[in-house]
Amino acid sequence: MHRNKRLICAIVLVLVGIQIVACAPAQTTTAVEHEEPARVEKVDGSEFNRVALTERAAERLDIQTAEVSEEVVNGATRRVIPYSAIIYGLNGETWIYVSSAPLTFVREVISIDRINGDLVVLDDGPPVGTLVATVGVAELYGIDTGVGK
Repeated sequence: MHRNKRLICAIVLVLVGIQIVACAPAQTTTAVEHEEPARVEKVDGSEFNRVALTERAAERLDIQTAEVSEEVVNGATRRVIPYSAIIYGLNGETWIYVSSAPLTFVREVISIDRINGDLVVLDDGPPVGTLVATVGVAELYGIDTGVGK
C-alpha cells in the first residue's frame, strides 16, 4: 500500500509538472535580421548591372582583385590583366568585373589582343590602375545574371 502511494504521488507530480510547463509563457526569440549577401542594381545608360557585396559575402567568395597594369609586349607598352579576370559569354564575348567602389563590381566589355600564359594583353579595356576581380569572377557573373535563381 505504501508503494502505491509513492507511485500515485509520482504520477501526480509529473502531471502537475506538465501542466506548469504547458502554462508557462512562451520564450520569445529575437528575430535575426537577414542581410542579403549581394545587391544587384541596373547601371543607368548601360546594359550591365552593379553588384555590391557585403563584406561577409566577399570573404566567403574569396574575392580578390588586381590592377590593370602596363607591360612591354613585343617592344610596345600594352595594358595587361591576369587571365583569371576574364569571363566568356556564350557567343565568345569577353568581359571583366571592374571594381567601381569597395566591394562593388560592374561587368565591362574588353577586347583581347592575345593571351600569353596567365597574362592577357588588351586591345581595349579599362585604363591602367583600374581594379578588376581576379578570384570569384564566375560567382560575380552568377549574381549579376541571376544564374541559379
